Amino acid sequence: MIRPVFTEIGIFLIPFALYALFLLASNSGVTVQSSWPLHVLGRLAIAALLLVVLSLVLLAQFSGAPPSSTYIPAHIENGRLVPGVEK
Repeated sequence: MIRPVFTEIGIFLIPFALYALFLLASNSGVTVQSSWPLHVLGRLAIAALLLVVLSLVLLAQFSGAPPSSTYIPAHIENGRLVPGVEK
């Protein structure tokens, strides 16, 4: 359960990392407070939240089993382990 949380945190940080790379490429001070004005931070936060919502919607829509499928869990059959399947 912790891996999806870290993935979403990473997705949230993408716009901030890209802006920091932009500041590095343009020889502006990344650590200078004037390079991170409040309106830029707000726009980056909005972009980050949109990315997180988009990733969660795509994850919910396109992951998992196909509609009307039944999952048969792994079980032992004739002394052998049979992996789980979707039918």
